[in-house]
Amino acid sequence: MTHDLTLHATRRQCLRSAVALAAAATLPLARTARAADTPAAVRLVLPHAAGSGVDAIARAMQNALGKALGASIVVDNQPGAGGIVGLQQLARATPDGHTLSLVSNNVVIFPSVYKSLPFQMPGDFTPVAVCGTTPMVLVVHPRWQVTDAQGFLALLKARPTDLTYGSGGNGTILHLAAELLLDETGTKARHIPYKGVGPMVSDLVGGQIDFAVVALPTAQPHLRSGALRAIGLTTAERVPAAKEIPTFTEQGLPAYVVDAWFAMLGPKGLPAPVVQRLHGALAATFASPEVKEMMDRQGNVIRLGTPEQAGPFLRSELDKYAAIVRKANVRLD
Repeated sequence: MTHDLTLHATRRQCLRSAVALAAAATLPLARTARAADTPAAVRLVLPHAAGSGVDAIARAMQNALGKALGASIVVDNQPGAGGIVGLQQLARATPDGHTLSLVSNNVVIFPSVYKSLPFQMPGDFTPVAVCGTTPMVLVVHPRWQVTDAQGFLALLKARPTDLTYGSGGNGTILHLAAELLLDETGTKARHIPYKGVGPMVSDLVGGQIDFAVVALPTAQPHLRSGALRAIGLTTAERVPAAKEIPTFTEQGLPAYVVDAWFAMLGPKGLPAPVVQRLHGALAATFASPEVKEMMDRQGNVIRLGTPEQAGPFLRSELDKYAAIVRKANVRLD
């Protein structure tokens, strides 16, 4: 009997040891799975320079998004070639949720403006969500004594070869928005493309160029200081963040409406569970009172769509901007 009890005890000890060893063996795997699902840091590639409207949005949501994901958000500005450099980096990234991008209309304009690109839109990307819209405003250097659309157009017509306008790069929404106005009104100005919005705005404030279409959040500090003067919003209606600035529509140009939007993308092949987790984090981020307050102050309108809506939206925008690019006759090598 004693022998049997000893044998049973020994067997129980062996079984416990085997279970403990099995648990110990699976622990690193469990930790690895959790680490893969929730990385310590998420790289948020911005195909825009610091100081752009999208950059302001990314900075406003950075902390709340990191909290929602349980990871730090590293904002990485990659504005080269108007943003093509940053988009190429995203397209080449591993589809694990560790690398994302906050983008603007530029992503659907480039395919119509450039003869070739190092990626396909939307095929090389996974849409997470279209997040909202950002108002844009045409601003001039205050040395030009114009205060409204009619005065500005009269200036362009009086000096058809003299005025210059800047943008964050060839083929960007800021470039196209200005070209559309020139096309719509039969006026001319010389385009000066920059490597990013920040350097362009610095030159505009310094008087090296004469006017530009920029995101309202980018323009606001310079409008308040008097360094720049607003001529009109490109939106269909006035916005609460700048009630004093009229639209071009109400100034006699009803056809001139250009909407800017921002969206989150991942690389091609991002798994559906990761997309859903990212979308949930975006919803929590934009529900944060602090983020909502910053978005309102910037003039951004949050309209968070679903991942299922994002793909068809991007494809429809590709068609829309292809027609606009043809009309404005903007084509680059």
